[in-house]
Amino acid sequence: MTSPVSAPRGTVAVVGTGAAGTMVALQLCETAVRRRVPLVLLLIDPAPEAGRGRAYAGREARHLLNVRAGAMSCYPDDPAHFVRWLCRHGQPTVSADDFVPRHRYGAYLADTLGQAIIAATGTVRVRRLRTLVTDCRVGAGERGAVRLELADGTTADADAVVLASGPTSPSSARPPAALRAHSRFVADPWAPGALDAAAAPEDTDDVLLIGTGLTAVDVALRLERPGRTVHAVSRGGLLPQPHTVTALPPADCEDLLGCRTLRQMRAAVHRHVGRALRTEGDWRPVVDGLRPHVATLWAALSPEDRAEFLERDATVWNVHRHRMPPATAEAVARMRRAGRLRTWRGSVADARALGDGTVAVGLGDGRDLRVGWVVDCTGPGLRLADATGPLWQNLRRGGIAVPGPLGIGVATDGGRLRDRSGAAEQPLWTLGAPRRGELWETTAVPEIRVQAAEVAEAVLAVPSVRAAVAAPPHRRVRRPSDGSGLPLSTHSSAAAAFRTGIDRVLKVRAGAERAFRRATSLDPGFAVGHAALALIGHDSGADVDVPQALARARRCVRERADERERAFVDMVVRRVRGTTAEGDAALLRYLDRYPGDRLALAAAVPTIAFAGLYDAHGGAAGQVVRRTARAHGGHWFHTSLLAFVHQEEERFDEAGVLAERALAQEPDSGHAMHALAHVHYECGDHEAGRSRLDAWLDGHGRGTTHRAHFSWHAALHELALDDAPAVRRRWAAQLTPGRVRGVRALVDSGSLLWRARLTGSWEGRMPIGDVLDAVGADSLERPSTAFTALHAAVALMASGDLAGLRRLQGHALDADPVQREVVAPLCEAFGYVVEESWEQAAVRLERLLPRLPAVGGSAAQREVVEETLLYALVSAGRCDAARVRLEQRLDRRSSPYDRRRLATLPA
Repeated sequence: MTSPVSAPRGTVAVVGTGAAGTMVALQLCETAVRRRVPLVLLLIDPAPEAGRGRAYAGREARHLLNVRAGAMSCYPDDPAHFVRWLCRHGQPTVSADDFVPRHRYGAYLADTLGQAIIAATGTVRVRRLRTLVTDCRVGAGERGAVRLELADGTTADADAVVLASGPTSPSSARPPAALRAHSRFVADPWAPGALDAAAAPEDTDDVLLIGTGLTAVDVALRLERPGRTVHAVSRGGLLPQPHTVTALPPADCEDLLGCRTLRQMRAAVHRHVGRALRTEGDWRPVVDGLRPHVATLWAALSPEDRAEFLERDATVWNVHRHRMPPATAEAVARMRRAGRLRTWRGSVADARALGDGTVAVGLGDGRDLRVGWVVDCTGPGLRLADATGPLWQNLRRGGIAVPGPLGIGVATDGGRLRDRSGAAEQPLWTLGAPRRGELWETTAVPEIRVQAAEVAEAVLAVPSVRAAVAAPPHRRVRRPSDGSGLPLSTHSSAAAAFRTGIDRVLKVRAGAERAFRRATSLDPGFAVGHAALALIGHDSGADVDVPQALARARRCVRERADERERAFVDMVVRRVRGTTAEGDAALLRYLDRYPGDRLALAAAVPTIAFAGLYDAHGGAAGQVVRRTARAHGGHWFHTSLLAFVHQEEERFDEAGVLAERALAQEPDSGHAMHALAHVHYECGDHEAGRSRLDAWLDGHGRGTTHRAHFSWHAALHELALDDAPAVRRRWAAQLTPGRVRGVRALVDSGSLLWRARLTGSWEGRMPIGDVLDAVGADSLERPSTAFTALHAAVALMASGDLAGLRRLQGHALDADPVQREVVAPLCEAFGYVVEESWEQAAVRLERLLPRLPAVGGSAAQREVVEETLLYALVSAGRCDAARVRLEQRLDRRSSPYDRRRLATLPA
């Protein structure tokens, strides 16, 4: 035996890099980085690439995952991670309900682990050993560590070992000896190249599959061809049931937890199935509802009941629990109808070789089948004694691993191997299939990913692994702050980047996302940094993977955070995951406790973005700004928000003074300039307002993230000044969809186009279609807020899309109360505009105008509806009503355009 692979202190070996090993390695990398634990990670597997394993290494396009994509994330606290990965890697339309090709999951695992390894550089050193582990000796390595013996003749030492080699190798002890010895018997269909000869185009001999489970289904799909019959035999002769096309919600089966015998469980399950068939017309919700409780139910059974379950119920459970994707089920049904797939109930009794190279197989019922190939699709054996690989055999012989209940799998304590004495003190862990005797359901990704996180936690708690961290000298270190006096649980470099991000948010400038990312890359365990990313992604539409950032924040906050930071993360979680009302309530509670948090205050009163607290004429946002005044002590950001609140309350003189004061302290303040833009517009100072905005945009506002909105404000001044050429020039230079995308294009570019058309400032083709192309379908047909919905309705009306308006109206009727009571009837009124039924449109718009403040946004933004009403009134011949409204508006503010329009109204 050659010298061992060097094992620095803090070495963890993961044996096997299939799905289970990849998930453990992923969790080890990320947790070690969060905790700043230096680690050497040995990944031992002969496969050329970590992540794919045997299950996901193939390239057969018809081999689909047997679980919906939405349940296949490798993170238990981020269930949509796999779906988002697919969307970023060539499948933008995939949904959580879809069944995707299996090889795509292998690519996902490999890529996710690769990204984690790159991110852990400097903390975790990863070494790949492309070989097999044949034996394991505890206490034989350096420092009493574990010594692994490798198939290439070397050894490797580690402080802790995770055995993630997957199911035990298939056993060939079940088929007759004559069959096992035949050259056309395939013992393991997943071995590389095992099916190549049988799948050759010129080979049309019939095939016998031993087993009728999911493996047999996949093999049948691969070997199917005209002129060939694929036979499949098993004890029950049952194929897996299909999934439904759309997932049904799981039934509540918690009452089964009170059952203590198999008989009680059977009776309870039958009751649930009967109820589900009556109410849902389907049994699947019961099986899916049982899944979270299977381990508890299995543990409650006596050994006798477990043995009876294996004998009487396991087959029925498996065909209903482990189901086929709908597309696979359709393909199998076509094969059966065409006679190319036949299933048999029984077993293989004998076999004999025929002179032409084929095999005569005798079934237990006396039937003979003549086939060219026999493939063992029964899968791995349940019992440890079935293991054919050297590692598990040697572990069993050495007493390091002992069989689990009924001899199935191995005995563990939460995944830590028990030895022959029953103790679980060895630094050895396993997960997945080897724990089947204890958990029964443990081979699918939803179970394995939870076990992987638990194993990583346990491994990093091993003293010899933790000891790799040098104990720092005991000295008091002052914690850095966020710039407003709130301490942060991170180091000074990450805190500096975080403060830069906050400064960008407060000034409404680009770069906040980049700064927060730098903070979290400098300290991946910085909980508030991850939460800040999630917050700006959710509230401001920043390019952030919000669920991922939120999941990271929740992981980090459990390990390193004070009470204020825990409260901040909790607030962000509720804001992202809860309803609007729940998110607003959480934000208000947080600001009551920590009124000086400027980032939270920016989320509550954004003034320009589309989130924030609902505010109508001094509502919740105004109250929060006043309540937090003392904590901010006249800081320019708070003064900017107060200026905006005052202008919403039509206290324009005070708002102007406050905005100028804030800009004197911080000329980059986008919130102060925004408040001033509203003051100029509502006071009719259009020339001054346009000049001030243009000067700011060319100077201090050059880096603002909401440039389109400030341009929209300047264009409103130009509309009021009756300067149509200026409006067209500004559109071309600053507001075309090539420059503005997403919701901003809807709210600013789309609404401006419609107002320009109504006021006669835009003649000829109106490029509203370009605006719609720049907006996502969700924002147009399924907007999450009433404010966005209002502007979607405006854009659809401008494009003459009656069908789109009706779809939006249907969405609004099923949405929140404001969309139901304001947006839905607004869609109807806009429909009459499209049809040029002016009287009908005018009547409905007059009725709706007083209710518009409920949708949020500013009075200047909601004014697009009043402009539409004025146009409808004039078009309907109701010039007197239009005159009254125009006179009222001119009493509020000067407008050359309104004066010209009033003068030209017919008597």
